[in-house]
Amino acid sequence: MELAAKADFRTSPNPMVGAVVLDREGQLAGEGYHRAAGEPHAEQEALAQAGERARGGTLYVNLEPCTHAHRNPCCADAVIESGVRRAVISMTDPDERVRGAGVKALEAAGVQTIVGIHEQRARSLNEFYIKHRLTGTPFVSAKFALSIDGKIATRSGESRWITGEKSRLHAHRLRHQHDAILVGINTVIADDPELTARLDGEEVRQPLRIVLDSQLRIRQSARVVGPNTLIATTRPGRVGLAEVLKLPATGEGRVSLPALLDELGKRKLISVLVEGGGEVHAALFAARLVDKVYAYIAPKLIGGRDAPGPLGGQGIEHLTDATALRDLDVTRLGDDLLISAYVDVHRDR
Repeated sequence: MELAAKADFRTSPNPMVGAVVLDREGQLAGEGYHRAAGEPHAEQEALAQAGERARGGTLYVNLEPCTHAHRNPCCADAVIESGVRRAVISMTDPDERVRGAGVKALEAAGVQTIVGIHEQRARSLNEFYIKHRLTGTPFVSAKFALSIDGKIATRSGESRWITGEKSRLHAHRLRHQHDAILVGINTVIADDPELTARLDGEEVRQPLRIVLDSQLRIRQSARVVGPNTLIATTRPGRVGLAEVLKLPATGEGRVSLPALLDELGKRKLISVLVEGGGEVHAALFAARLVDKVYAYIAPKLIGGRDAPGPLGGQGIEHLTDATALRDLDVTRLGDDLLISAYVDVHRDR
């Protein structure tokens, strides 16, 4: 898992995979990880390093070896040819081209296989990849920064900065980890953000910037407008160097969010970080399109009935309709708290 995590989300749309080979005496013979799409797979690196010492040994890998060849050779074949006696695999690959075929190929060749070791950890590591392969749509993370009384801005709209520096640094890491950032046009008009990832001293992966702008109100002078920007709208038009994507409209004349996510999935974007504003968050939650929540909470009180919260819209009438969260994790970031949790999609409404 630690080897796989070294890729730091640069493998998208591929999964993060690490592999270790022990020789027949149980000594480390080789290790490797998949660094980026198009680069050698983890098993190939580990087996190449192990050489003849792999024969009679054990392969440990966090994802089932693939059974298809594209830019890289078939990993299942490489494992079989290496002569390893046993393969310990955390989880099967949800990709429709694999889905257990790798395990079956190994077993048919006489390789003892053990599947399911640290499976939950493996699933968490590649949750973006798994969601995309199973549904064809990206994993959706909703992120907001708020005061302890639930406000994302003052009544005048001022929001810089509610949280501290450590929270903002963590938020930039989230941007680096995701394939795309999504905001609404109201956020662009109010804050004029660049929506870039900035991490000092690190090579940063810049996500695609997506602006949800149903009526195409964005100005060409907006800082977000550029070659790495997609404007999702219901109207045809051109906006500088940004791509304008015309999508179906809802009955209220807004961009169809399911249609947008379908299109992003087809483009092999496997994760989207939604940064607001409140109306965008509300629409996504109402449509049950959010997978995970990141809430940065600052020890401040803003107050005011006109100060906005992270979810706009009409809200719910009954508590039984509230969105339930599960697997909460609380992290201290300086004076702030980060609460991350998954949306409980299985909860009965």
